[in-house]
Amino acid sequence: MDVKAEDSNPADEGTCGKVLTILSWVLVVMTLPFSLFVCFKVVQEYERAVIFRLGRLVSGGAKGPGIFFILPCIDNYARVDLRTRTYDVPPQEVLTKDSVTVSVDAVVYYRVCNATISVANVANAHHSTRLLAQTTLRNVLGTRPLHEILSDREAISNSMQISLDEATESWGIKVERVEIKDVRLPVQLQRAMAAEAEAAREARAKVIAAEGEQKASRALREASEVISDSPAALQLRYLQTLNTISAEKNSTIVFPLPIDIVTYFMKAQKQ
Repeated sequence: MDVKAEDSNPADEGTCGKVLTILSWVLVVMTLPFSLFVCFKVVQEYERAVIFRLGRLVSGGAKGPGIFFILPCIDNYARVDLRTRTYDVPPQEVLTKDSVTVSVDAVVYYRVCNATISVANVANAHHSTRLLAQTTLRNVLGTRPLHEILSDREAISNSMQISLDEATESWGIKVERVEIKDVRLPVQLQRAMAAEAEAAREARAKVIAAEGEQKASRALREASEVISDSPAALQLRYLQTLNTISAEKNSTIVFPLPIDIVTYFMKAQKQ
């Protein structure tokens, strides 16, 4: 007997529904104009109303924006907000691919794109989307090493957005954007990375200084070759040095000695 009661005839359900609908219309007519305050509802521009009549969705999809009509006693409706919502994903402890534990939080922007599906296919579309965002954040970051998480946040955000959008499509939810807010590292790891960066900077500074000394030595060698080929250039360099020394305020006494005399003695020694 229970099985027969459960396997009721759809035709009987249709007949019963028609009878209840007629009775509801009679009630509306009999209670005019007071019934108008119950039958007419208004939804805003950013809202839609999903109407159920005797437990079944009313044909025509969601109603609104503006005024819509419901029958008392047999109709009920759910009001759905279509505006974009922001969900701040709380910090999630994630183990990266290279076995480093980091704390990451994100922001998810989503909205209801199909009001009927969001009411009929899932008990709480917003709560389900938020839980899915948390698990997706951990799953996506768990497949990437630490250096990618720190340097390639845009690619991670796009990957999360695609994964969430595919999963929530059957719930009538559209994930518009995902942003990684902050990546917090353990204190010991921060110190190690700071020491590594400082060592790298010191190494680059030493390399630059060595390259500068190398270029300076080459320039001095070229200058010495030019001066050795021209005695007049050596004399001018000597006079420039005297001018530099005399410009300073000191007690040094300089006796200019012609370069030709020095050259004469140098040649005499060679002979």
